Amino acid sequence: MQSDALDFSRRAQLTELMDEPCSYAELRDCLRDLMHVNRTVLTYAPTLEWLGSFSGEHQPLHIVDVGCGAGDMLRRIEQWARVKDVGVRLTGIDLNPHATRAAREFSGNDTKIEFVTGDACAYVPEIGIDLVISSLFTHHLSDGEIVEFIRWMDRVARLGWFVNDLRRGRAPYYGFMLLANVMRWHRFVRHDGPVSVRRGFSLDDWRQYLSAAGLAESDVAVYTRRMGRLCVSRVKQQRSEGL
Repeated sequence: MQSDALDFSRRAQLTELMDEPCSYAELRDCLRDLMHVNRTVLTYAPTLEWLGSFSGEHQPLHIVDVGCGAGDMLRRIEQWARVKDVGVRLTGIDLNPHATRAAREFSGNDTKIEFVTGDACAYVPEIGIDLVISSLFTHHLSDGEIVEFIRWMDRVARLGWFVNDLRRGRAPYYGFMLLANVMRWHRFVRHDGPVSVRRGFSLDDWRQYLSAAGLAESDVAVYTRRMGRLCVSRVKQQRSEGL
């Protein structure tokens, strides 16, 4: 292992196996285990809590999940909306056609979620976008791409956007490594999880991205959550009562 392998002071420039070409079966099996990971480490909770602040909107919310992977976040939101009696239209976007294919397979026929293969920045929906969310997506991007992603989200999302990703640090790194080996998750997951943490973020990283994107610090909340989570929340002022 190189001498700088455990340097958490900056984002690591490393490659994840799931970002490399592989068969559909291999990626599907990886995504299936990632769904187990998300349930185990409480991935859904921060996003669902944030969405709760919009449950009083008087029209169906069009929620777009960028980098949707297996689609499990959207299926969890669909369940949440049904329980809370919130009208939603759900769209998942992913560049990888294997991911959207797996998302449709895992979702089955009892869903209205739409899965789209392609670049989110080129997505032009029939109706406008109310909320943009992403979960464990931004750490796959370069710093410059993150700034452009922020600008895109802020331009297209009528009510706001939410990023749910990883906090870079030793505790999340070693903790996930131990958990993944104990649980015997897919080899991609065992490799990519610790790499993802090293590609993750500090609070200062996100403050710099937001400044570069032209957003005032007072307009966006950046905070950490348990289980090595880092969240970025933007709620715009034009709520339904002002439309």
